[in-house]
Amino acid sequence: MGGALLVAGTTSDAGKSVLVAGICRWLARRGVRVAPFKAQNMSNNSVVTHDGGEIGRAQAVQAAACGLEPSVRFNPVLLKPGGDRSSQVVVLGRAIGEVSALSYRERKAELFRTVLTTLDDLRADHEVVICEGAGSPAEINLRANDIANMGLAVAAGLPVIVVGDIDRGGVFAHLFGTLALLDAADQALICGFVINKFRGDPALLAPGLRQIEALTGRPVHGVLPWREELWLDAEDSLSYTADGVVGRPLPPVGEQWLRVAVVRLPRISNATDVEALACEPGVSVRFVTEPSRLADADLVVLPGSKATVEDLAWLRSTGLADAVVAHVARGLPVLGVCGGFQMLGERIDDAVESRAGEVRGLGLLGVDVRFEPDKVLHHPTGTGFGEPVTGYEIHHGRVVRRDDGLAPLLTLAEGGGEGALTDHVAGTHWHGVLENDGFRAEFLRWAALRAGRDGFRPAGDVSFAAARAAQLDLLGDLVAEHLDTGALLRLLERGAPRGLRVLPPGAPPAV
Repeated sequence: MGGALLVAGTTSDAGKSVLVAGICRWLARRGVRVAPFKAQNMSNNSVVTHDGGEIGRAQAVQAAACGLEPSVRFNPVLLKPGGDRSSQVVVLGRAIGEVSALSYRERKAELFRTVLTTLDDLRADHEVVICEGAGSPAEINLRANDIANMGLAVAAGLPVIVVGDIDRGGVFAHLFGTLALLDAADQALICGFVINKFRGDPALLAPGLRQIEALTGRPVHGVLPWREELWLDAEDSLSYTADGVVGRPLPPVGEQWLRVAVVRLPRISNATDVEALACEPGVSVRFVTEPSRLADADLVVLPGSKATVEDLAWLRSTGLADAVVAHVARGLPVLGVCGGFQMLGERIDDAVESRAGEVRGLGLLGVDVRFEPDKVLHHPTGTGFGEPVTGYEIHHGRVVRRDDGLAPLLTLAEGGGEGALTDHVAGTHWHGVLENDGFRAEFLRWAALRAGRDGFRPAGDVSFAAARAAQLDLLGDLVAEHLDTGALLRLLERGAPRGLRVLPPGAPPAV
């Protein structure tokens, strides 16, 4: 059976996903047959695998780092929050129902068997599997039913490294406290630490590294520097800069910028759809949550949502719905993607997600949408603005009525149309559509014309696939240059060393 290790984090968004991707990229470039694995992910950022399943987007990116196509085996359990107290459960790519936090605990034993079987199969097929934890392993209130962190590590005998984000402050306390809160059996598998996002003189950090090693008996396997280029494929839509800016905007090719406002819905899904726009020179993309931020926007984007009807109600309660309608009334463009497309229509009939029945949409596109119990999971192809387009669909809603004469945004390869396009409003169910370079350039040309930005022009030579590959290569370079890769290889070959120190107080054994 192939070697494996688990990357845990002191907190959510500590750097687990990117560290796993970086280790995978480093190993793949060494010729190692490596695969990613996340037992349980909670995220509304997901993709469709080519066998028609659904997994977390982070695991699809990690698969790309390995040179693999996404597979449901890389993320056997996916939780998609639809509200404050419930989530849709996706098992091996298929939705099996909704659960609350308490009712989900009752299903953990059955799901854990699926997780362990899937991991065993992956290890049999690959030389190495790099596993990603979820949240923090020190959430001791959840330890008894844990299937993603130390519960997985103990059951599968995985050595564990813990990554902490120094940019948040208190990283040494986070590392020490994470270890000290675990019981003896869990502590025995914690083999070392990685510090993420360090900026400054490494000499200033060195005394802390020596002290944490002396206090815990575990080495710091490396310190990863802050690199501002690393922003694509953020697992958490709140991970962008404080002012909501996406990416690192480059100066325009033409004389003007194109300003894009993306409404950050409370239950936003696939927020990464707009990252391709942010790769374009002269395109400033930012997330917004209140109406005044639309006042100077050229293009407004309504992204996907895990709870379309509830997020539409939020749009109305915040005044954003009126601001979007006023934006179009001024002759300015709007794009809706998936749930955002559904909101732009005239009516939504939802007896599945919200169970609200028929509700009124924004009335900007002449379509009606009805939600069906079965989710559409599909990899379509077609053309848009005369350019080839691929994407993926993840939605319960179907267009059941469209106005006569309403043009589709996309023409399907098998015939027919998808989405809708008027003079100022575009909508589609397809995620990933903006990652198509030719389509994206023509769409931006369309939007700039309607926004009166005659001085803006697309660069025409931006490759989103190349930008993503460059980021994965950078992650692999950071691992190779800044981590003790010899120590990582020893953990993969031999597992956790015996006799690691147990720190008091330690948690009592999970029950």
